[in-house]
Amino acid sequence: MASHDRTALVRAFDEARFGSARILDLRSSLPTAAEAVRRVEPWLRERQIARAGEVLIVTGRGRGSPGGVGVVREAVHQLLTRLKRQGVVGRIVEHTPGSCVVELAPMSALYDRPVGSRSRASAETPTDLAMLGDLDEATHAELRLVAEYSLTQLGVPHSAAFVRHEMARYFSVLVRSIATDETDRDGRLRLLIAASRAAFEDNA
Repeated sequence: MASHDRTALVRAFDEARFGSARILDLRSSLPTAAEAVRRVEPWLRERQIARAGEVLIVTGRGRGSPGGVGVVREAVHQLLTRLKRQGVVGRIVEHTPGSCVVELAPMSALYDRPVGSRSRASAETPTDLAMLGDLDEATHAELRLVAEYSLTQLGVPHSAAFVRHEMARYFSVLVRSIATDETDRDGRLRLLIAASRAAFEDNA
């Protein structure tokens, strides 16, 4: 079988397994390493919130890169390692020499933090705390509900300070899931908050 026929066959199998919504093809657009990272992170965070499960990222082997070292591939793998520590990525498996399957972590993994660190919440001053005042009333109430679900799950008292700091922490995590070129950032934030609430209610 010719090389291009094998490639077409692999793509057909990938499309059947993942579907277009769960495949990010970087190879076709030939981005720089920095551009690839800027595309991959918000896409993965959005796919996590959509509970996509497994997704496929196609980076290419990087044969055209200097020295034959795939700079995009390496940059993406470094990003995936970081996102694994942050609770976005659960597992990374090489699919082909130029692609990998990423198993996304559950939404709850985004917010995991030792309970002991919450006991010091009154002494913390998250940079996003002041931004909560800019939220509209409905979004603020929804985010507060998510924070209260989290504190209840952890057995932490719902004091004003704990709730406020938990809201700021969730806000900080969720805004990182919004692409910088998103035209309706407020609408996207409301969608992410609603998805977070639904994840807690599903596990209740």
